[in-house]
Amino acid sequence: MITARGPRAAAKVTARDLGRAAGWGAGAGLVASVVMAMYAMFAAATYQRTGFFTPMYHIASTVVAPDAMMTSMLQATAGHPFTFAPGPALLGELLHMTVGAIYGAVFGVLIRVARVSGLTVLIAGLVWGVIVFVVSSWVGLPIAAAVFDAGYPIRNMVALVGYPTFVIEHLIFGATLGVLLMHARLARR
Repeated sequence: MITARGPRAAAKVTARDLGRAAGWGAGAGLVASVVMAMYAMFAAATYQRTGFFTPMYHIASTVVAPDAMMTSMLQATAGHPFTFAPGPALLGELLHMTVGAIYGAVFGVLIRVARVSGLTVLIAGLVWGVIVFVVSSWVGLPIAAAVFDAGYPIRNMVALVGYPTFVIEHLIFGATLGVLLMHARLARR
């Protein structure tokens, strides 16, 4: 059992509370990862001109050959931005949603333990998006590249995607996560 400190310290946080917070966070993280992916795909199809589905293929290249990613990028440069390979696209999205659910579960527990509520949840979500950006960029992706022998495309994903776009994607993740959990906390009162 964790004892909260501060003005709302009267209640103790139980294992059941933490389990619920992790569950809500995981669900919100899953949804937030989809919203983030939608932006990444929009960016890839428009101003990056690398192909609509390329972000999903890029993520999938963590565990499979980057062939679909390379084909998508080549087709995009030839004026065909919507090259679709269902297997790698689904794999990439599932990996992305899994990671989003994990980060969401951790965030859900953190805001429950800290007893964050109201608009502060949204602000905390934005800060969490930046933290996720930093951890993913300089810890998670290099480790994944080494563990899965994924090499350059994963180890240097941030540079390949572009720092501004990668930061925006993670701010979108954090904002969506914050909004969803803010509303979930209000609905449970």
